[in-house]
Amino acid sequence: MSLPLLSSLSIFILFTLFSITTSHYSSSSSSSSGSPQSSSSLSEWRSAHATYYAAVDPRDAVGGACGYGDLVKSGYGMATVGLSEVLFERGQICGACFELKCVDDLRWCIPGTSIIVTATNFCAPNYGFTSEGGGHCNPPNKHFVLPIEAFEKIAIWKAGNMPVQYRRIKCRREGGMRFTIGGSGIFLSALITNVGGSGDIVGVKVKGSRTGWLPMGRNWGQNWHVNALLQNQPLSFEVTGSDGRTVTSYSVAPKDWSFGQTFEGKQFE
Repeated sequence: MSLPLLSSLSIFILFTLFSITTSHYSSSSSSSSGSPQSSSSLSEWRSAHATYYAAVDPRDAVGGACGYGDLVKSGYGMATVGLSEVLFERGQICGACFELKCVDDLRWCIPGTSIIVTATNFCAPNYGFTSEGGGHCNPPNKHFVLPIEAFEKIAIWKAGNMPVQYRRIKCRREGGMRFTIGGSGIFLSALITNVGGSGDIVGVKVKGSRTGWLPMGRNWGQNWHVNALLQNQPLSFEVTGSDGRTVTSYSVAPKDWSFGQTFEGKQFE
């Protein structure tokens, strides 16, 4: 069942006006890396609904409201999800990990299964329908829109609007956080991907070899920016997750970095 996930361009316009390492499928007792989650990293199970979309064009896997671009190249693959407005938190939730399982429908649920997915997109409300009708992503609904490849890990595709339970879990990633540097001149942006721990980011600072620590603002999704001339300086980044933990990666980008390059830093443990 297809629902209106936002493209990169449309979410950029929306946010301007108002100023989906790889996650893996798992059993309900496993993390995305295959090792058990500690009890301290799990939140309580909550009720929601889920539908799916089937990508009919390879470009459908590119873009999204979190700014990750090509989800396969970014390392997220099909283990991704678009969130309804009450869950999306204006993009702050981007990068967070959720575990979902099918419930209450023995006809369509695949028993004993769950999936772990990363928030990468936004499902826009459709006020032409009621929340109980076709407006699945309308407030106050808690709704997840999954690629069909993920949906079919927990339910038969004929299920349609499926009752599920979900919980936030700790993100486990392979390798370090990745920083893709964009911009031009004095405008520098950083797309931050492959974030472990809480997965979502609440604060970023950047430092050149000739500057102090400069706070970056959230441009949209997990794209952060600052107005500063930082060329010809090695760059360090300080990233703070929603759980309050901070990781500092010194000299991530060498002195001769260029716009468009991606560099790997430290990771939340």
